[in-house]
Amino acid sequence: MSPARTASTPPPGARCTVRRYSGEYAAHAHEHAQLMFALNGRMELEIEGRAAFADTSSGVIIPAGMAHGFLAPPDARMLVVDAPASRATDRLQRFAVTAACRDLAIGGSRGDRADTGLQVLLAAPQVLLRRTIDLARLDAALDAALHAPWTNAAMAALFHLSPQRFHARLLELTGSTPQAYLRARRLAEAMLLVAHGMALEAVALQVGYSSASALGVALKRERGLGARRLRGREA
Repeated sequence: MSPARTASTPPPGARCTVRRYSGEYAAHAHEHAQLMFALNGRMELEIEGRAAFADTSSGVIIPAGMAHGFLAPPDARMLVVDAPASRATDRLQRFAVTAACRDLAIGGSRGDRADTGLQVLLAAPQVLLRRTIDLARLDAALDAALHAPWTNAAMAALFHLSPQRFHARLLELTGSTPQAYLRARRLAEAMLLVAHGMALEAVALQVGYSSASALGVALKRERGLGARRLRGREA
C-alpha cells in the first residue's frame, strides 16, 4: 500500500511545536521535512522500511516526501520542527540532542523562534543511524532461557547488531553492560524462586549459575543477601 501524503504544508518559515503522541501511526509522507526528538518518552519509527527512533538523547531528520510510520507510548512528548524542503534536510540523518535543542521547548511556536530552532537542530552534532534495541524483546528472550550461556554476541544477534554496537547501545539505554544486565535479571529471578521455596542448588541451575555457592556469592555481592537469610528463605 502506498503511503498517504498529507495535504497541508507548513508556513513559508519553519513551525516548531511540542506534540503528544500515543499509539501506532500508519506510513505517511509530508511535502515538508520534519526534525524531531523526544522531550520525554521515545518514538519508534519506520522510515522507508528502515528502523529508526527518536528519544531524549538523539533526534531524527525526515526529508520531505519520505514515507514514515511510528509507534509511541502514551507518555511520549516530542518537539517537532516542520521545515520547508531544502538541501540541509534532503537526507535521512540523526542528530545529538544538546541543551540548546531542549531549550526550544520554552518559548512556544512563534515564527522567529521556529526559524531559530531549525538552525539549532541543523547545527547539532550528527550521529550514526542505529538500529534500536527493543528491551521488552530482550527481556523476554533472556527470561525464557536464563540458564543459557548468553554471550554478548548471542544477545546482539537478536537485533542484527555487532557485539560492540549492542554493548554501546544497551549501555546508552540502560546504564548497564550486557553482562551486568543479564546478571541483574538472573538474580531477580533467583530471589523470586528462593522466596517461593525452591532449593538454592536448583535455582542456581535454572538461572545460569554453576552451583549454589556461586549463586550465593553473587546474591551477597549484588543484593546484600547473605547465607543466613538465604537459609531462612529456603526453610
